[in-house]
Amino acid sequence: MRKYTPKKDVQAKSYYTDRFWVAPQVAKSPVESDATFSEDLAAIKEKFEVLDAYIQVDQMVVYINAKDNFDVIKLAKEDLAYTQMSELSAIDWLADKGQFEIFYQMLSMTKRKRIRIKCFIDEQEPILSVEKLFRSADWSEREMYDMYGVIVNGHPFMKRILMPDDWSGHPLRKTYPLIGDEAAAWYEVDKIFGKEARDVIGPEIRDTARIDRYDTERFSRLGHEVPHGAAIPEGEPKTPLAYQEDGGVFLIKKFHEDDSVIITDRDR
Repeated sequence: MRKYTPKKDVQAKSYYTDRFWVAPQVAKSPVESDATFSEDLAAIKEKFEVLDAYIQVDQMVVYINAKDNFDVIKLAKEDLAYTQMSELSAIDWLADKGQFEIFYQMLSMTKRKRIRIKCFIDEQEPILSVEKLFRSADWSEREMYDMYGVIVNGHPFMKRILMPDDWSGHPLRKTYPLIGDEAAAWYEVDKIFGKEARDVIGPEIRDTARIDRYDTERFSRLGHEVPHGAAIPEGEPKTPLAYQEDGGVFLIKKFHEDDSVIITDRDR
């Protein structure tokens, strides 16, 4: 474990302020440098408009019009043998371009090649679901809607997948506060105890870096349920942390809090 450093006024400042920083990209190569990718790109260009294409980290990246996403992916699957979709999601460029970048990561086992289909959509512009082509797209598209607010038309069950149905906002947008907004601070308190208990319990401080089992100033106090700010009686026995249930796991050493080591040397 790393030594914990207290962070006062954590809700007043962000851990990482430059959330709009863009990392430098690795070198790009022309598609013509790879015979297989050249043939695949030619097949796509024969039926669809290609806005840009290049090879990066041994993968072909192809930019298309958003209206063609379903048909291009169908072509890649059925005609070009890219039969696996390993990932799809969105990238938030709202502050810079007012758009989301949607990407589909695909793999051909027979060609031993990967391609990435990309397109841009406006903030409120819907994109067509590819769940009918790849069942793996089901949860990924729901997560894209939940975390970014990207509307996916034609999905069989388009609702949030991680956050509650009545959650306010989309947590992976760059404008979303890193430690949650006002609604997030009171969500569980209001749901479980009601708004009348706000003064008693206090807001939930979503500082995931801190876990203090005996701090009554926080909403969650592991192993105890006490009013907000209540004094802990002196002599309260400390319950040791156990990382396994009683008896442990067969052939695996049982871990205990006293055996843990705090790492102070980051280069270790």
